[in-house]
Amino acid sequence: MKPIPSYTRWWRYKSYLPDASLPAHTVDCPDCGNRMDIPRLRQGQEAHCPVCNHEVVEVENNPYVAPLAYATTSLILMAFAYSMVYIRVELFGVTSVLSLPEMMRLLIYQDYGFLAEVMFVLTFGAPVLFLLLCLYVYTALVRERAYPALRFATRVLVRLRHAIMVDVFFISTLVAYIKLSSVAEVEFGLAFYLMFALSVMLIRTSVSIPQHWVYYKIHRLTGGDAVQTASEDKTCCSRCLYFRDKDEQPCEVCGADLYRRRPKSLSISLAFLIAAFILYFPANILPIMISSNPTALEVNTIFNGIVYMWNDGDRLIAVIIFSASILVPVLKIIAMAVLISSAYFKPPMSAPKMSVLYRITESIGRWSMIDIFVIIILMSSFHTNMARVVPGGAAVYFCLVVVLTMLSAYYFDPRLIWDRQQQQLSDDPDSDDNQKQ
Repeated sequence: MKPIPSYTRWWRYKSYLPDASLPAHTVDCPDCGNRMDIPRLRQGQEAHCPVCNHEVVEVENNPYVAPLAYATTSLILMAFAYSMVYIRVELFGVTSVLSLPEMMRLLIYQDYGFLAEVMFVLTFGAPVLFLLLCLYVYTALVRERAYPALRFATRVLVRLRHAIMVDVFFISTLVAYIKLSSVAEVEFGLAFYLMFALSVMLIRTSVSIPQHWVYYKIHRLTGGDAVQTASEDKTCCSRCLYFRDKDEQPCEVCGADLYRRRPKSLSISLAFLIAAFILYFPANILPIMISSNPTALEVNTIFNGIVYMWNDGDRLIAVIIFSASILVPVLKIIAMAVLISSAYFKPPMSAPKMSVLYRITESIGRWSMIDIFVIIILMSSFHTNMARVVPGGAAVYFCLVVVLTMLSAYYFDPRLIWDRQQQQLSDDPDSDDNQKQ
């Protein structure tokens, strides 16, 4: 096992809190399935899998105070960001003063409620619910009270981290600014700068919640001990990483379904991937954005829009849109196809490299939403008869492609690749990998 680093932040390390530590125990790595013995962990310490280098267990440096402070700060920033001016756009003497709620209202007013729902869920609904659940769970831990539905709240909390895209929306605003500034006068409001601070705080809140430690503390509050000795008649829960009896359904620590490998992982992941692959064609063939003014009408697909921006001199935004809207989705579909086929058949690379490929694939998919957010910002900015931008039919398909590829990665169990490699090594004792061992 690799050495477990510990560190002390210069601005604070209060006295060691015994109740914040994790006792020594055994876990199975959720990425490769390797069984490892974790020593006692104190504040600021973490343990990585010695086989795949995945961070398995962590204890936050400020285990109780930090998440509460970050979540509270994020809620305050969100309240100001959603009540102030986000951007001002002046074109042909007409000024559009836009706040984030105003953008959603304009989308609904123009009968594009689907895009309004997408923006609401990813930039407001999911973040607010995430922050409120964080306050609920950590208040219970600080007060040492077993609040109602505490396990369920934690399960929703850790899953919502994947649905928060405030940072993606902020980057999308910068992309839209490059396009807007070429035809109109653009001025950022205070809410724009608060969105940057909010993005940073949401990321910090998310990484400050180690679910393994949180589930341990919650189970202690309910009078149980999550740590059990690993044995053949026990299964390591894939969510909370604690060993439980095989017949225990659901897991008594986190409430998730208990299984050694995710049931029908490959079938479900493949189904989502095939659906994303099919919808990717109308997402690129149909118009994604229609721009109009009194003298011209432009109907752009994703690729035509990129070519137009490149020829028009907006090469930076063309590269960004190409990367987010074409390169990332294509590479993610290809990568997921390779990962799924590797679990079915022989992996083209070693299992550690395939694990790295999976982590990259899982992390970059959300950034494909940049194109949709750019359209939302342009629609809100240009909604008069003098200049109007409306989404084409491809917008819905593209949203679905992004969501389906994310679901495909989410339901894929990377441990199946390691199982396939181990099976091949067992079937072929004279292989190069066995000879190296």
